[in-house]
Parts: sequence; structure tokens; C-alpha cells
Amino acid sequence: MRETDTSTGTGTGHGRNVLVIGGGIAGLAAAHRLLDHDPDARVTVLESSDRVGGKLRAGEIAGARVDLGAESLLARRPEAVGLAREVGLADRLQPPSTATASIWTRGELRPMPKGHVMGVPGTADALAGVLSDEGLARIGRDAELPPTEIGDDIAVGEYVAARLGREVVDRLVEPLLGGVYAGDAYRISLRSAVPQLFEEARRYTSLTEAVRAIQARTAANQQLGPVFMGIEGGVGTLPEAVADAVRAKGGTILHGVRATALGARGAERAWRVDTESGRTFEADQVIVALPAAPAASLLRTASPMASQELRGIEYASMALITLAYRKAGADLPEGSGFLVPPVDGHTIKAATFASHKWGWIAEENPDLLVVRTSVGRYGDEKDLARDDAELTGIARDDLREATGLSAAPVASHVTRWQDGLPQYPVGHTARVARIREHLAPLPGLAVCGAAYDGVGIPACIASAYAAVDELSGDTGAREELKAHPVQSLHGGAGE
Repeated sequence: MRETDTSTGTGTGHGRNVLVIGGGIAGLAAAHRLLDHDPDARVTVLESSDRVGGKLRAGEIAGARVDLGAESLLARRPEAVGLAREVGLADRLQPPSTATASIWTRGELRPMPKGHVMGVPGTADALAGVLSDEGLARIGRDAELPPTEIGDDIAVGEYVAARLGREVVDRLVEPLLGGVYAGDAYRISLRSAVPQLFEEARRYTSLTEAVRAIQARTAANQQLGPVFMGIEGGVGTLPEAVADAVRAKGGTILHGVRATALGARGAERAWRVDTESGRTFEADQVIVALPAAPAASLLRTASPMASQELRGIEYASMALITLAYRKAGADLPEGSGFLVPPVDGHTIKAATFASHKWGWIAEENPDLLVVRTSVGRYGDEKDLARDDAELTGIARDDLREATGLSAAPVASHVTRWQDGLPQYPVGHTARVARIREHLAPLPGLAVCGAAYDGVGIPACIASAYAAVDELSGDTGAREELKAHPVQSLHGGAGE
């Protein structure tokens, strides 16, 4: 027998019924905003797993609290730190203790060059050692080259290589973009991933001149405060704090409920959601806050064309290997960690010295050193077939080669993120526009999350807020996202 639930919330009001499908940070942010804007709304979040948070996950290693997913919030945008403050985490927000990073290339850990936009330099001055003499000289030819056709979009790697040479892409742009998207710079969309640079590159023939224009504007509008923030106890504690706030406002969060189909209930276009267990929910409005593949499956009847477009969004898988060492027998270089260009042939793509980067980890665990390493990127996921012990061994070998750290860890933990990060290839912005065009004729239905407007935490939250506003007929937030994308010049959700 199929159970039908027409009262989707536990609130005492008699407002609209709203279903949010997906309990990641986007879905939780949507539920929180819905109840903020309409306390009488009856809001239910359907989450298929036994926890909230999606790619944000707090855990422990050797008794130390750590993040097993994304570990920082971009603080130069208001969405993530604002939400953290709203749900009672203001006193736990902390900037990194150090933001000095390195790049492991040409056999050495070298200081990460300054004065670049996502690895694209304004001059060659700070790149000695990272690039060869030929690579440095190639940057100087940028001003002499004829214009490079950009059109509606172009791959970051293709464009930068045409202007500055492949070395800049392979040794700077690739590891930085890889840290955010676990992607391939020669596929990733300039328009979607680095929108500020895309706009300036259409104004200037010289790419280095475009970078300097961005830097000058940034300096003129300099924002005070740190670029990134963490949360004491881990960014992975944010989702549960938002979930608690949703419940306190009268919302309901159901675990282990997998939505399988979405359809209109009748002439009034209210929505019906079927679930794997046979339970049916009916609601006035629905927000789909799922990754692209499950969203496509859910929308296959309600909007076949949007479903088809969603199926075209690809994902990269990765693994985080977290290691804990006794501090007495382990030494690490200063700084927050390092990035690794794939061209150098190593397995790990990044390492974060978590005990150095986050003061609260060091204070709570003075006898431990905690290190996070990551493996896997789009098109290079073969190492993810290895078991946990093999991945841990590879991470230790690379750390030893890069830093000299030869001690045995007292604990290790491998976290696998299958299809963890959506890819933004050339044309992604146009694809997202088509998805929303297909959904526009369906009132009371909106989508949000990392597949659309950016992979970082602030981007996911901004996407959720725009979806909530759209349900009320307000497209202002969506237009603002188009005009001022959340994607950061400094990165997003990765290492």
C-alpha cells in the first residue's frame, strides 16, 4: 500500500508545503532560508543517507577532530560565513593560522608564486624556479601576439597556453584548478571557472594585461579580513548546525528517504514525489538539491529536456587520505601545505598540513601532526581502484619524497568521494541556462547545488538562496549570480 503524506512539515502554521530533496549544504541552506522568509511554511527535507552535509563531513583521527571533506569557507563572499553566524557558529569561525602554501615541482617544494589569478601571472617576475627559462621567456611574448579568439567560452588551459605557453598551465594553472575541481585545465571552462578573467580577457588582447587589470581593481576595492575561514571542530560541523536550526524553526528532516520520481499532482500543478520505500509526498513547491545524475533521474518525467541536459554533466572522483603522526617523531616544513602539478608525475595532487593551517587542531592535539592528502582527478582516477592500505602507502611515499617526513603515522583514514565534484567544461554556463529555461514553465519547481553555479560552499548556498527566491517569483538573486558569479579567483572547495 502506498502511503501519501500531504502534510510535509511539523510546523504549526498553515502556509505552503515545500519539499527540499537533498540534505547537502545547498538543500539545508534552502530549507533554512524558506523558514526564515516564511515561518508558516511547512518544510521537509528528504535525505537518502543517514546523515546531512553531502561533501561536508566531520570526523576524527587519533582522537583529533578533522574534516573528511571540504575544510574551508571562502570569506570574501557573505553566504557561507553569514549562514554559519546565523546558526550559532560565530564564535567558532577561525581564519587559517598560516596561508603560506608551496608547490612541489621540479623536485623541490617551492613557495607558491604571488601575483597571479588562478595561476595566471600578471608578469613573469615571481616564477623563477617554477618555470624554466624558456617558460619565463614565453610569457613575455604575450604582448606581441595577435588576439586569441575566445567567443562565448574557451577552455582555461587552451587560452592560457595560447597566450603564455603550456608551462604556465601545466605547473601553475593545472594544480590550482585541480585543487578546486579535481579537473583538467584543458577542459575546464574559463567562463564558468574563472569568470572575472573571462570578462577581462574579452577586453584586452594581452592576457597579462587582463590579469593586471583584475589585480588593480582588487587592490582598489581591497576587502579587509581573511580570504578563507574555517570552523573550530571542522567545516563539517556546519551542516548539522543548519539542520538543528531548521528543526528549531519547525522544519522536518527525514533520513533514509530516497526520492525516485517527481510529477505534477493535478491541474493546480502541485507536486507529488514518490520514494523508494513506496511513501509518497505531496507539496505545493519542490526544490531539487541533488547532484546532476540523481536530479536527472528525478526530473525525467516532469522535464525530460532538463533531465537530458543534467545527464551531460560529468563528475570527478577523488579520495582524501588523512594521516596523524606523533609530533615528537615527525617534522613538516612551515606553511599550510602544497599543491602538485600532474606533469611532475606524482600520485597525490595536494597536501594540507592541517595542524599548521588550523590553530584549533594544534591547540586541541598538541602532541599530534595531522596531514591531509588527496588523490584522483577527472581523467586520472586509476589510483582510486587501489585499496585503502595501498592509497595510504602511496600518500606516505609522496609525503616522504616532498618533505622528508619518514615517521610512521599512528592512524590513517581514507575517505572516498565517488563522483564528488561536478566538472565545468566549455559550454557549462550555456548548459545551465538551458536547464533553467526548460524548468521555467513549471511553477513551484527549482534546482540548486554544486552542479550549477559553482562548486564552493558559498556558491552552493547562493544557489540555494536564489532557488528559494525563485519560488516566490523573485529572480533578482539569480540575475545577481549571473552578473557576479560566486566562483572565486582564489579557489573554492578543494585543498
